[in-house]
Amino acid sequence: MRVLIHGSELAAATAAAALSSVGHRVTWLPHPETPWAELEHADWLRREPRLLAQLEESRQGGSLRLVESLEAARPADQEVLWLAVAPGQRGDLAPLLAALAGGAATLVVNNSTFPVGETERLEAQLDGRGRTVSLPDLLEEGRAWDTFTRPGRWLLGSDDAAAEAQMRELLRAFNRRSEVIQRMPRRAAELTKFAINGMLATRISYMNEMAGLADSLGVDVEYVRRGMGADSRIGYEYLYPGCGFGGPNFSRDLMRLADVQSASGRRSALLEQVLDINEHKKETLFRKLWSHFHGRLEGRTVAIWGAAFKPGTARIDHAPVLRLLRALWAEGVRVRLHDPAAIPALLEEVGEQPLLEVFDGDPHVACEGACALMLVTEWKAYWNPDWERLAGLLGDGLVLDGRNIFDPGWVAAQGLHYRGIGRRADP
Repeated sequence: MRVLIHGSELAAATAAAALSSVGHRVTWLPHPETPWAELEHADWLRREPRLLAQLEESRQGGSLRLVESLEAARPADQEVLWLAVAPGQRGDLAPLLAALAGGAATLVVNNSTFPVGETERLEAQLDGRGRTVSLPDLLEEGRAWDTFTRPGRWLLGSDDAAAEAQMRELLRAFNRRSEVIQRMPRRAAELTKFAINGMLATRISYMNEMAGLADSLGVDVEYVRRGMGADSRIGYEYLYPGCGFGGPNFSRDLMRLADVQSASGRRSALLEQVLDINEHKKETLFRKLWSHFHGRLEGRTVAIWGAAFKPGTARIDHAPVLRLLRALWAEGVRVRLHDPAAIPALLEEVGEQPLLEVFDGDPHVACEGACALMLVTEWKAYWNPDWERLAGLLGDGLVLDGRNIFDPGWVAAQGLHYRGIGRRADP
């Protein structure tokens, strides 16, 4: 099929790479706010396995054409228009939709995170020139290629049998192992995507609440987590306590779900509480540091491992480290921060800070002269540090584990104080 992809989101880049790799003739028009000249150097895209290599391979093979203008994209010649733009860019789509006039009926795929009902409103703008379907973005950052080409499921919102058939043909190469396309009405698909992330966030926040309770009762929350997860009605997924979640899509979807609730006149006390718990948890490592030193923090130096909102990405959107840094700097604490990928994004966000030094080589170097280590992002490189070296570097021997990746007993046996989320041990 002839497919025009518009947008500069991860969803757009992944669709361009994947669809062109299986024979579709793809034209990709990035959004003017982030043109290809800027996009190809973005750290978050360069860290996605296979994407850039496949995009280049498809361009050389002729199945992918990158363009910079609406005229060069030739919308009226396309069979499918795939929209993967940021929520704030939906007001920019009118010229593109208008350019479909004069061509054959076009299928418009809404792969953007828009308000519920937006797919129907897009169709109203087509004036009978095409049909719209909703295909919520379910990609996982850090493994976008795998989640697109080997999907566990597609949520397809379609109210038209012909549109569904065209979508099934478009995605046929990625639906061969088993049936993964779940069709439902368009609004149902849009709301389902938000509901999924709302449920996952609720599980995380509930587990964080249990970790706080376990802390106050002197209980190791790991026993609680294992006991809960062993119940077949609950399971282990997203049942790990931590120092808060972030990310551009997850956080954005939760706020969008809150907006949907508000617009419908149904205030969600549960969702508000989930969001409040998460923001509170982003400072949990700071509170543990404060408690350990009895509030005497000014002039101290701490090391932080991890700035990205999750391993495998260079993004820091809504990342817990941002709130943690503000709390530390407010107390005059100097920070030596290590991250293998997100340093450029962090510096762009916080600017020049006299209380901040950054490192991207050996993570142990960031611990030199620090009284404590705070682990914020569970990069694999952090899972098995040189404990003997750490014990010699950390002046006060304090390890604050925001992801519970270390074994408390093992850390304590190295002569260090361990404080996790609902877990603790002393030498």
